[in-house]
Amino acid sequence: MVAETRVAAVELGGTKSIAIVADGNTVRDQVSVPTTTPEETLPRLRDQLNTWYAEKPFSAIGIASFGPVQLRKQSDNFGSILKTPKPYWTNANVAAQLVNSFECPWAIDTDVNGAALAEYRWGAGQGCSSICYITIGTGVGGGLVINGQPVHGYMHPEIGHIRTRRSANDTFSGVCPFHGDCIEGLISGPALAARFGRPMAEVGDADPLWSLIANDIAELVSTLLLTTSAERVLFGGGVSTSRPFLLPMVQKRTQELLAGYLPIPQAEDFATIIRPAGLGSQAGPLGAVALAHSALGI
Repeated sequence: MVAETRVAAVELGGTKSIAIVADGNTVRDQVSVPTTTPEETLPRLRDQLNTWYAEKPFSAIGIASFGPVQLRKQSDNFGSILKTPKPYWTNANVAAQLVNSFECPWAIDTDVNGAALAEYRWGAGQGCSSICYITIGTGVGGGLVINGQPVHGYMHPEIGHIRTRRSANDTFSGVCPFHGDCIEGLISGPALAARFGRPMAEVGDADPLWSLIANDIAELVSTLLLTTSAERVLFGGGVSTSRPFLLPMVQKRTQELLAGYLPIPQAEDFATIIRPAGLGSQAGPLGAVALAHSALGI
């Protein structure tokens, strides 16, 4: 039973990383360490897992990592960080350094796929067959779960780098160093600061530029609904949680963009489909826990 299963998990983030031990989906203890270099960060996390294992063995390990991550099991560098702008982390073999000293099943995925899986199991995606989890913060990330399985193929979904239609009167060129005005280049925290020309704390909710941001997010949502048929599109991250007025704007604009094509006839239905994530700040840690459960096939 899930409730009786003790697992360990690691959420590897860009600025901090968390080691977790849980019984079922109840976190019993967690320890946070700064994400500095792989040589400093990964041994500290592994030592904490060793401490918990010595106290009471766990059955599996889940790793939810910032990306990009090599998730193709047939690849020699499976479980490693791919090319990343984060200094020192390109080619870091995260999985091997965290799990090789333990004789138990393990799973690794992106942090947003993990969060999507946690929302599917225990959060606002319960009862659905397919959900998409979007986080808007320093970057824009997206995780996709279909029939209980996180989606990846040649890579994992890179939803933040989708390019969508722009508002006719929007001349902002975007800040993504790869694609300019991809969705991350338009609505991430740094993009918003560049758009508004001042710190976000100084931008009021009534600023007319928010309508352009809402349109960009709605374009992303309508694209995801049309391509994945997701039953929920759930939002987390600092931007979406600190500006709650945005989601009603996105719901309304998405309905306009879809123009009745999908069988979602009422505004109330869009509010059900496009909504805040249910697990809040625990979506990340519980995502790593959910991956440990998936390693056990539960």
